[in-house]
Amino acid sequence: MTALSRTLALSLLALTLGSAAQAACFADYKAKRTNPLKLHYGVIELSDAECEAPAAAVAARIAAEGWELLTVMDVFDKADAEKRKSDAGTYYLRY
Repeated sequence: MTALSRTLALSLLALTLGSAAQAACFADYKAKRTNPLKLHYGVIELSDAECEAPAAAVAARIAAEGWELLTVMDVFDKADAEKRKSDAGTYYLRY
């Protein structure tokens, strides 16, 4: 293998690994806090492994700030996430 071939192979590997680290999907959800009652709608970025069953990942992340997951509404791609940005407000990609 020539030096150029090795360099190209390593570059291709780096690009492949870099793409795998990006989010595979996004989900929107509803959450609540009690005493006093507060509700919020949010959009969250998920890893590839979390896309199949997002509820556990969403619940764990939002629980860190005292939120309880009510429901995961949908799972979608980045383009659809952007469409929901204004609806989610400060809870767009917060967790």
